[in-house]
Amino acid sequence: MTAPEHTPPLDLSTLGWDDSFHDTFAPYAAEHVAARVSRVDRGACDALAADGPMRLTFSGAVLAAGATDPVSTPCVGDWVAARIWPDGRVTVEAVLPRRTAFVRAGVTPGTSHGQVLATNVDLAVVVEGLHPEPDLGRIERFLALAWESGATPMVVLTKADLVPDAEQLRADVAAAAPGVDVLTVSSTTGEGMEAVREHVLPGRTLALLGPSGAGKSTLTNAISGDVVMFTRALRADGKGRHTTVHRELVVLPGGGLVVDTPGLRSVGLTDVSESLDLVFADVEALAGECRFGDCAHETEPGCAVRAALDSGELPERRWTSYVKLQREARWMAMRHDARLRAEERSKWKRITKEYRNRPGNKP
Repeated sequence: MTAPEHTPPLDLSTLGWDDSFHDTFAPYAAEHVAARVSRVDRGACDALAADGPMRLTFSGAVLAAGATDPVSTPCVGDWVAARIWPDGRVTVEAVLPRRTAFVRAGVTPGTSHGQVLATNVDLAVVVEGLHPEPDLGRIERFLALAWESGATPMVVLTKADLVPDAEQLRADVAAAAPGVDVLTVSSTTGEGMEAVREHVLPGRTLALLGPSGAGKSTLTNAISGDVVMFTRALRADGKGRHTTVHRELVVLPGGGLVVDTPGLRSVGLTDVSESLDLVFADVEALAGECRFGDCAHETEPGCAVRAALDSGELPERRWTSYVKLQREARWMAMRHDARLRAEERSKWKRITKEYRNRPGNKP
């Protein structure tokens, strides 16, 4: 491992550094340099510092902390305290507190910890292709992840040049994304790109989230006006091809930063109950109009949700998605919360007891 090569000094503010990070870095300032992680390998990472790019390994303390809590392991977007040793080695000695963090539920069987996808992101861009037709349930799931991260969500619908009804599809997605900007673009023709570039500012970090083939890398190149990410041609059926295989922080030529992520096959949710209230703000508003505060939205009289479903005001698909994600979020919360697990056990004990005490159910 070597210290950074001699390059023109870099203004850290262009990487997202501000007074808040400066203050949290103060205890390390005497013997360390601040650097932002741009890519992570097993036990090592690439980072950007005032003197340029550097390659770092993880210190023993960082590795020990990661073994106890994998979420604390350095991730793309993190600001770290780096130490340059006399022999030229550079190590990550500490990870500065994160302002935002994308954490999806662990996908490895038998594990309950989350996986950090990116940190210190300002704008979470959910990327979905218009061809084939957008998957609204998937967009809702990604938006839950985005809201929970603490970043501001936005939806960008790509491949507008491949469909004749881009605006109608945009309206359908907007209905499933209340309070979120939804833009349609064509990275090929440049349609809609100016509206996206308005969100790219010096020092501001965008993260692109979406499935494989949605056009995230192509969108990154279109935003930058240059080829900064490798892309591949569309398949014969119009679907995109998987390109990005790792998360990487890219500094755009005109200012701003983008985290391009690999396509996510599954997006397990952690405890995102509050975020789901934002994703499904329309459903929550209807629930607030029910006659009973504890309405289960099944057969209760005066249920505004059931009335909206019957009239078609609330699409059955959206209600089904809401119920599914709420159930998943509660299950994930129970994996981490002993109190919720105890409540769930007590509830099922009570239900079982009531069932056994019903006439005709006793052995």
